[in-house]
Amino acid sequence: MTNFDADTLNELRHVQEVAIRTEKHPKNAVVIWVVVADDEVFVRSVRGTKGRWHRDLAAGGPATLEFAGRRLAVQAIPASDPAAVGRASGEYLRKYQPSPYAQAMVRSEVLPTTLRLEPR
Repeated sequence: MTNFDADTLNELRHVQEVAIRTEKHPKNAVVIWVVVADDEVFVRSVRGTKGRWHRDLAAGGPATLEFAGRRLAVQAIPASDPAAVGRASGEYLRKYQPSPYAQAMVRSEVLPTTLRLEPR
């Protein structure tokens, strides 16, 4: 497993939203939420498997995260370990707790869309 450097992890812990741009749809960035749990970076589709960006990444395609004036090349690995999915859920609830949409990110139907990001 390759991970992000400490500065990048810290930025991703604190940024509220990132834009993700997949190689399959490079002209269309989608704003999503990102969490860091135990130095692992996770994203999840609130639309479940209907989310286009999620389908692109789950199919193995690369993507670019855009945040804080940076562009970061990433690849995604499905998070199938229940403990990792649980850690990601806990972080979604903690980080986005003020938002009325936080609970939508931990619905059982979106849990299978949890992806762990690695630098590319």
